[in-house]
Amino acid sequence: MRIRSMSNSSPLVAAFLARRAALQRYFARRVGDAEAEEIVQEIFVRIAGLPEPEEVRTPAGYLYRLGNNLMLDRLRQNRARAARDHAWRDSHHVIAPSGEDVSDTVAADEALIARDQVRRMEAALAELPEGVQRSFRLHKLEGLSHAEVAERMGVSRSLIEKHMMRALRHLMTKLGR
Repeated sequence: MRIRSMSNSSPLVAAFLARRAALQRYFARRVGDAEAEEIVQEIFVRIAGLPEPEEVRTPAGYLYRLGNNLMLDRLRQNRARAARDHAWRDSHHVIAPSGEDVSDTVAADEALIARDQVRRMEAALAELPEGVQRSFRLHKLEGLSHAEVAERMGVSRSLIEKHMMRALRHLMTKLGR
């Protein structure tokens, strides 16, 4: 199988060169100038890379058919991409009260920073006595009130408040807040 050189122009290449402007206009009316230019270039790449074809009876018809197939492939790809993007947006975006489209996913860098902060906070909490740690976790992480924490731990509310103050002071010192 031999690939022909450009100097030995085939009937398809000759037909392309003779009809390039007409192909450009034909596809521009259907998909716009920029997309049409890409389709016309792709037609040329395809026919220039063909081994010497068996005789094509209607080279012009072949070029338009090839271009239409390329155009349809691009339309299918664009529709599939749009459907995929729409599905992603539906599952990851919400409309804010202002009408703005907002992503509800966390950016990767923000997630890494948050994980690091949680790791640092847990390390700082581990330096505190068990009762202070437990008070902090019950109040801040489980959402119990000071009175509920005191009841669960069997201590006074005043002690829980002191534990919270100690934990918060320690975290501010360790985490710089």
